[in-house]
Amino acid sequence: MAKLSVLILAKNEEKNIADCIRSVAFADEVVVIDDFSEDRTAAIAESLGARVVQRAMQGNWGEQQTFAIKQASHDWIFFLDADERASKRLAAKVREVVAADDRRYAYNIARLNYFWEQPLRHGGWFPDYGMHLLPREGVYVTGFVHPQIHHAYEEEHLLKQEHIIHYPYRDWEHYFNKLNLYTTLAAKKMKEQGKSAYIWDFILHPAWASFRMYVLKSGWRDGRVGFVLAGFHYFYTMAKYVKLYYLTKTNEHVGDER
Repeated sequence: MAKLSVLILAKNEEKNIADCIRSVAFADEVVVIDDFSEDRTAAIAESLGARVVQRAMQGNWGEQQTFAIKQASHDWIFFLDADERASKRLAAKVREVVAADDRRYAYNIARLNYFWEQPLRHGGWFPDYGMHLLPREGVYVTGFVHPQIHHAYEEEHLLKQEHIIHYPYRDWEHYFNKLNLYTTLAAKKMKEQGKSAYIWDFILHPAWASFRMYVLKSGWRDGRVGFVLAGFHYFYTMAKYVKLYYLTKTNEHVGDER
């Protein structure tokens, strides 16, 4: 009979890790790859029966996930972040898929994001499909900001009701820390792709991104939070292009002070 390994990457997630692990209590194995947390993440995970392996991520999410795959003991793997939970309907579906053990398929799963206890169903936030459940054989991951899972299986999509629950931000400080990190990584990736930024990119790209989220993708239907997120998406996009622009500049003093 086929068995399942749940793979969780974590760093300083003591407030999330317990609920995450409990949501996949049906799994045959839970492996937590801990990026040397400074809180009780590892201890809590071990107390709930998870196997904890410590390894520094060093900003390379894809490499960390590939390492996690190598730690899995079973033929099916299920990727889950510490700030995510498997809903009850998803848990039942995952058990069904693993029991059927049809290794021709890999499964994209919807994700329902919550922002200050409010589910976000518009503005491009849902269904937010991503690859999470698949056979382990031959799988590896690449990428820093938005990792890509490489495999040779035919992809299927589970129903939107069979979703992952995601709590991406603990508080506003956490939100802006993530924004700063992701815009930096995105700018570096664009630079590696040979892209450049100009002054009009600081205006046109952010305006379009915010308009698309709030109007074209109906972010307004999420109320006040939808408006706030569309506004901050303008700032996110602008920061990404500003950082790309200044990656080609230096921040060193030249010439005499006046």
